[in-house]
Amino acid sequence: MDGIRVWRIGSDGTGRALGAEAAFDRARAEGALIWVHVDCAREGARDWLEAAPLDPLVLRALLAPETRPRCTTHEAGVLINLRGVNLNPGDEVEDMVSLRMWVTADLVVSVQLRRLMAVGDVSDGVARGQGPDGAAELVARLALRLADRAEPVVAGLNERLDALEDQVIEDMARLDRRGLAEIRRVAIVLRRHMAPQRDALSTFEIEDMAWIRAHDRARLREATERMTRLAEELDAIRDRAQVVHDQIMDARAEVMNRQMLLLSVVAAIFLPLGLITGLLGINVGGMPGEENPRAFWIVTGGLVVLGLGLMVWFRRAGLLGGR
Repeated sequence: MDGIRVWRIGSDGTGRALGAEAAFDRARAEGALIWVHVDCAREGARDWLEAAPLDPLVLRALLAPETRPRCTTHEAGVLINLRGVNLNPGDEVEDMVSLRMWVTADLVVSVQLRRLMAVGDVSDGVARGQGPDGAAELVARLALRLADRAEPVVAGLNERLDALEDQVIEDMARLDRRGLAEIRRVAIVLRRHMAPQRDALSTFEIEDMAWIRAHDRARLREATERMTRLAEELDAIRDRAQVVHDQIMDARAEVMNRQMLLLSVVAAIFLPLGLITGLLGINVGGMPGEENPRAFWIVTGGLVVLGLGLMVWFRRAGLLGGR
């Protein structure tokens, strides 16, 4: 059936594709691992899964419309939800795709609602005869491939932020403020899922299940550390973006303060000049120089000298670009 992939994986990592009808036939396993992957985006896949012989609680968890990364034990198995970056064409990379799994000693049922490239990476390895040697190893490989796919996205955010930091130093006017806000938003959304995923993998690593072996725990620990590193890098990106934003706001505030200072200085210069011209313009008798033909030029010259004197005084006070 389209949307249902069933693998029988031997202890040596060799895989053999089975039909959907053999998905839950334990006799077909013969000591090997059965991996059932269901792509619910394909027609009929969800109906097939709902009819599968699974515990109702497990089925609800696998088909839940919204999930967050978590790890929960149930009877002899583990329910674990992980998330991967969305690399599907036309989708937002931060709109992370969930991978829901029911894991037991000899059976792994994984469910995706949208295409997840990390699953294809592991499936291709199984087809080449390089599959996992157990259920916990399969989970570890899927988690590591999810980290592999996420790392270039986080590195890309770092590079974009590096370019914006250079622009802050070289040319603040050309700074892409919308791009800065987008980087910060993507980092926050990705971080929101990376941290719980780290906790889910750490919980799975320490679960007391006999089929989780020592080398499985080592691989799970590596996946946990990589998720931790990604979460820390996203924290750093978010903080660096905030610093760049603060630098932009400081620069804008400095420009505005300079402009307000210039306006204040201009107003302070023209205030006494306006007072004098207003006083000389009152329409009353006894105005000095009323009969003197040179009085206008004398007053004008006095105003110019006064204005220049005020400018020199403000410059010496450091208000007009002086010391």
